[in-house]
Amino acid sequence: MATSKEMTAGPALPLIFNFTIPLLLGNLLQQTYSLVDAAIVGKFLGIHSLASVGASSSVIFLILGFCNGCCCGFGIPVAQKFGARDYKTMRRYVVVSLQLAAVMSVAIAIITSIYCADILQIMRTPENIFEGAYYYLLVTFIGVPCTFFYNLLSSIIRALGDSKTPFWFLLFSTILNIILDLFCILVLNWGVLGAAIATVVSQGVSAVLCYLYMYRHFPILKNMPDDKKFRMKLAKNLMYIGVPMGLQFSITAIGSIMLQSANNALGTACIAAFTSAMRIKMFFICPFESLGIAMATYTGQNYGARKPERIWLGIKASALMMSVYAVFTCLILVWGSDWMALMFVDASETEILDKTVQFLHVSCAFFPILGLLCILRYTIQGAGYTNLAMLSGVSEMIARVLVSIYAVPAFGFLAVCFGDPTAWVAADLFLIPAFIYVYKRLKRQII
Repeated sequence: MATSKEMTAGPALPLIFNFTIPLLLGNLLQQTYSLVDAAIVGKFLGIHSLASVGASSSVIFLILGFCNGCCCGFGIPVAQKFGARDYKTMRRYVVVSLQLAAVMSVAIAIITSIYCADILQIMRTPENIFEGAYYYLLVTFIGVPCTFFYNLLSSIIRALGDSKTPFWFLLFSTILNIILDLFCILVLNWGVLGAAIATVVSQGVSAVLCYLYMYRHFPILKNMPDDKKFRMKLAKNLMYIGVPMGLQFSITAIGSIMLQSANNALGTACIAAFTSAMRIKMFFICPFESLGIAMATYTGQNYGARKPERIWLGIKASALMMSVYAVFTCLILVWGSDWMALMFVDASETEILDKTVQFLHVSCAFFPILGLLCILRYTIQGAGYTNLAMLSGVSEMIARVLVSIYAVPAFGFLAVCFGDPTAWVAADLFLIPAFIYVYKRLKRQII
């Protein structure tokens, strides 16, 4: 039977490390699928299809990022009440979060599907890849409820201190995804459309199984009849925490959309290079994101237990782990970017390969900045100050927009390479004083 786990006592480093590992493995699985998906599309369907998938990646991040941010936010009150051992209120938060998810995900799916073509036109998607990009994006939008519920259920389980169970469901989802990907593309010849369908179906199946498992194997979540009511007060609190987290992702994505739009105007080769480089980069930055998510749960539980001093211990432990990994992965990317790029295109595509390597070399030099960003942002969110975290997203957006408007037209793809690092620096300049402010407030609340 699955068990919940408190992180309000004991050494911070092993607690955070052990909690992070399943998260990391899960994120690596997701990115492995993303790599395999892009490799299958690029190798079997060609450069134009690869560009079709990549042309809308920032828009997908905007919408799915909002959903994922809301899901993470909905899990914070659950973690706080779990840390405070107020299990009755915790169960009610779980119920209300599922009710909100049903309404929000369907509404998002309908609105985004209607404006799918308009979005691609605004992003200056080239005509030769427009149709493929449209179908890929449309299916992704239709599948938003599957993604929303899967992420929410995983967030709830993690809030209880269990990061292993979501990993096993993610493993199942990834394997099913790859199998369906190969079947839809190679057997049914559905092209880019098949890749999107495979992703949505696998997440939908995993969401259903995750829901059934959660209520059957976590006794602490067993609801009484009175717990199943919709409670406006709890819903408002969930929205107060969850929506700013979602908006933080979306605001960040707006800058990414501007950057990708500027890159789209540089031509198909730059789009393909950006697509392959982003797939590789996202794979290697998984530990930063996983460590941040672990800190959100760790902070939420210790905030609920009124132990702010443990939050600072968690920051120091996380920063140490992040620094070691940042140096390690930078060395790998400096020496191995060229052969990694060959997973997506043939050796004859020298322009795409060169640009992919250039993008990765620039990005990895700034990985410590990104690692600090993830740790501080999720810690602030775990303490419930999601509005501050959202403002850090505004800093990122402004930086990317400025690079897109002024630097890309002047310096081309090189400026695109510096788009994300510039945004990371801008976010940290906001997050460092923001964390100091939050931590001082937490200590005053205990006195």
